[in-house]
Amino acid sequence: MVFVCYPKCTTCQKARKWLEANGIAFEERHIKEKNPSIEELKEWHKMSGLPLRKFFNTSGLLYKELKLKDKLPAMSEDEQYNLLASDGMIVKRPILIGDGFVLVGFNEADWKAALGIE
Repeated sequence: MVFVCYPKCTTCQKARKWLEANGIAFEERHIKEKNPSIEELKEWHKMSGLPLRKFFNTSGLLYKELKLKDKLPAMSEDEQYNLLASDGMIVKRPILIGDGFVLVGFNEADWKAALGIE
């Protein structure tokens, strides 16, 4: 299982503590040091079942500086993938990639369901 995060992000810190408390083994990947590639993003998008816009960190500084709220609706999917792959700070986090699933953001109920935790 791969845990894609930004260590300074409080939601990522909370998710990491939750994984550790539940005895879930994971490999941590620093999103700013190793941006997701376009190929990874396409695979994760497909596996997640979420709209592509859910992969954008809407509360991030870069998202706001680039005025993506207004620009995203007019962008093609390829343009969105290119933008997401250009800087890990634009990508919503944490992302948990497991066998057959991808979780974007930390929602304890969703994570419990995906990991089979009561």
